[in-house]
Amino acid sequence: MKYKFSHIALSTSSQDKRVLPIATQVFEILNNAGIKVSFDENLSELESPLKIKKRSTKYIIKNAQLLIAIGGDGTMLNCSRRYGSEGVPILGINLGKVGFLTDISPDEITSRLLEVIKGDFIEDKRFFLEASIEGKKETYIALNEVVIHSGAIAQLIDFDLSIDNAFVYRQKADGLIISSPSGSTAYSLSGGGPIVSPGVDAITLLPMFPHSLLNTSPLIVSDKSGIKIEMIGKKSKAVLSMDSHNSIKLKEGDIVEISKGKSSLTLFHPPGHDFFEACRNKLGWSSSFSNN
Repeated sequence: MKYKFSHIALSTSSQDKRVLPIATQVFEILNNAGIKVSFDENLSELESPLKIKKRSTKYIIKNAQLLIAIGGDGTMLNCSRRYGSEGVPILGINLGKVGFLTDISPDEITSRLLEVIKGDFIEDKRFFLEASIEGKKETYIALNEVVIHSGAIAQLIDFDLSIDNAFVYRQKADGLIISSPSGSTAYSLSGGGPIVSPGVDAITLLPMFPHSLLNTSPLIVSDKSGIKIEMIGKKSKAVLSMDSHNSIKLKEGDIVEISKGKSSLTLFHPPGHDFFEACRNKLGWSSSFSNN
């Protein structure tokens, strides 16, 4: 049988004890199908039993046609920034509790993986957010959210928000969550933000515990918008983070610029994937109604 892929890589950032046996199972399925398999350094424990040398990130980006991420959404975020932003499609095996980005459960790996490698899958495009500090060269990407926060419990920060160079408001709050549709079911959701369908080209801005009750509502803008947050107040001590990954200190006068990133992520889902079914299953939504 002819398969869709000739070279697939595996990665994880999870410490779950199930990772290694699952990675071994995936390797056996792919190897039996005649597909070349690579591991990155996070799965280096498999080098000896499987007699396969670990590969560098650069090698995987250049050669792999698909990356299988084994873990929860944290692993998916890590793999998305590391590999997905460089054009490698990603398929997730879910070991987490929620896992909106990971699809395949451990008990259906064989059947679902065989479907995918035969070419039976749904392709899903997601955009990254890109953040930078005005006057500095470094840029950062996030799949879910960019967050500006105080970095301390019960400590407010002051900032001005502008969108497309138009002043929106001055805010005193614990922080601000700027999320993509992918991130609408993550940190933003826990703060009362809206769930945004992945196909909607929008960015959500959600104040975190604002001092003024008039500014509690989330704001949804076009993904083409340019967002600027200027830190004000000498006593404001703020931190900029991307998917809870980076931690950059901000000071008075710093202007954070956020926009849709130049790169995008391609996710592969097994056949039958449905975002709203995932919401029902993972968020406990009622799947049917009864008049009784």
